[in-house]
Amino acid sequence: MKLKPIEIARKLDVGTSALRHYEDWGIVPTPQRGANGYRIYTEEHEAYFKCIRAMYPGFGMALVRKVMPMLQQKKYTEALWEINRVQAELYQKKQQALQALEILKPDQMESFLASRKKQWYTIGEVAKEIDVPATTLRHWEKEGLIAPDRDPESGYRRYHRDDIRRLLIIRTVQSSVYLLETVRGIMEKINQQSLSEVRRITMDSLAYMDVQIEQQLRGAHYLYKLIELLKRNGG
Repeated sequence: MKLKPIEIARKLDVGTSALRHYEDWGIVPTPQRGANGYRIYTEEHEAYFKCIRAMYPGFGMALVRKVMPMLQQKKYTEALWEINRVQAELYQKKQQALQALEILKPDQMESFLASRKKQWYTIGEVAKEIDVPATTLRHWEKEGLIAPDRDPESGYRRYHRDDIRRLLIIRTVQSSVYLLETVRGIMEKINQQSLSEVRRITMDSLAYMDVQIEQQLRGAHYLYKLIELLKRNGG
C-alpha cells in the first residue's frame, strides 16, 4: 500500500511539515521517492507516524526520539524495556507524592520532624531521609534552593532538621512541576508555617499522573502494534 504524505497528515490531523521533521530526526524509516521526487509512504510508515503521535503525550518527544530508532535496528525488546523504565519512574513519583501528601499535613510534618532527634545530618543521611540521590541535593544547592551549613572542623555539609523540611517540600514540588525555575518561584512564596500551597500542587500532580498513565498505556499499545507489524513484515 502506497500513501501520500497529505493522506497520512490528514489522518493524524498534523501538517506534512511534521512528517518531514520526524523523517529528518530519523524516527521513521526513510521513504522511497517517486519519479516526480515526492515521498512514497507505506503501511509501516503510517504505523510509525501513528505510534509517534500516540506516544508523545504520555512519554514526551525526547523518549520517542530515543525509542523509534531502536525499532529500525530491530531492538524491539530494548525499546519495550525503555518504556517500562519510564512507567516505573512514574509509579515511583506517584508513591512519593502520596507519601509527601500525608507528611505535608501540619501535624504530620511536626511529627516527622520531631522523630528526627539529631540536630545535624550528613548529606548521605538526608538523601536517605527524603529518598533522593546526594547528587540531587548538591544540584539543588547549586541552584540556590537550599544552603546547608558547613561543619567548622571538617568543612562537610551538614543539614539541620529545618533543612530536611525544606528539602522535602522541594522534592515534592519538583516532582509535580519539574522545572527548577518554577520550584524556585514557589519556594519563595511559601510561608514556612503554611503548607497548603504545596499540598494543592501535590494533589494537582497526582491528578495529572492519573491522566499521564492512561496516555502512556495508550502509547505503549501503539508501540506494541507497530512492533507486531514490523515482525510480520520480516523485521
